[in-house]
Amino acid sequence: MHHHEKKAFLKFFVTYFLSVAVLILAAGYFYQQQIREQYLKTEEFSLIEYARQIKMGESLEKFPSSYRHSFTNKIDKYIDIRNFKIQNDEFIKYLPMNHNRYYLIVHKPAEGFYQKLFRIRVKIILVQLFLLVLFGFISYKLAKSALNPLEESISKLDKFAKDLIHDLNTPVTSIKLNMKILQKNQDLKENNALLRLNKSVQTISELHENLTVLLQEETFQMSFINVCEVVNEIVQIQKPIYPDINFDVECQNFQAKLNQHAMKQILQNIISNACKYNSKNGFIKIYKDTNSLYIEDGGKGIKEPDKIFERSYSGEHGSGIGLDIVKRLADAMDIKIKVKSKNNGSIFILTMR
Repeated sequence: MHHHEKKAFLKFFVTYFLSVAVLILAAGYFYQQQIREQYLKTEEFSLIEYARQIKMGESLEKFPSSYRHSFTNKIDKYIDIRNFKIQNDEFIKYLPMNHNRYYLIVHKPAEGFYQKLFRIRVKIILVQLFLLVLFGFISYKLAKSALNPLEESISKLDKFAKDLIHDLNTPVTSIKLNMKILQKNQDLKENNALLRLNKSVQTISELHENLTVLLQEETFQMSFINVCEVVNEIVQIQKPIYPDINFDVECQNFQAKLNQHAMKQILQNIISNACKYNSKNGFIKIYKDTNSLYIEDGGKGIKEPDKIFERSYSGEHGSGIGLDIVKRLADAMDIKIKVKSKNNGSIFILTMR
């Protein structure tokens, strides 16, 4: 599953599951409140029945001994309008006697009520857990089913792209070889048209390499590599192309679990752009700190560093598909990329998680 497919799957799954989970939890809460009110009414009715027996002068033997009562003519003016409350783990019911001259106070322990309420809460929680697991499974299945058309479309597009890249390999290689032959001709060495053509060939070649690596994203083989060795390899390639730029590499041993080809392409794109858009006689400094790799240049800086990895971006530090591919390859390997920019240069920070 591609990185973007995983994101789409997680968004669908989380949205659906959380929506259902909120409904399940809310239904459980309100059902519990309803049952609690029913239990309270039952307890209140039992106290009323006990008081009725007292008023009628009937026997109280059918009631547990935990029931008790008393009489008073002093009533708190803030008493509950229902004359029913829970106090000190007891139910208390006030009932007027003899034309409201005094009141009968009936008491009953609330222990049984709390036990019944606890049992119903446990049952509700167990049912909720069962429903959450059930709908979690349903959410997973629905998310997978919803992604099937997307996966089929991406698969067809990937197959077309791979075939296209494969077919482009031969003409690109042929063009590069013929360019090298033409460059050996001293009469054409300073020809402006040839120089522009050579730059275009380099751009096409880089794009071809970017797409080739990107299309391998699904089958990335991750292994521990020395990132510094890849950095030095890229720097050695760029030095002859940009002899006026001063390269300063302070990186010897940086082990990280990555795909070597993808990491090489990321560094190739970033360092190549840093060279292209550097200032005259500028510098590129590459160094590591803990689990981060820093690539600093002495160029003009970036006006909108937050937008640099957008496909439509065009600025002083590269444009088009190159940096978009850098971001996608980094996401596929769980690398966090941060860009800092100032008037006299930019810093790319690659953090291996």
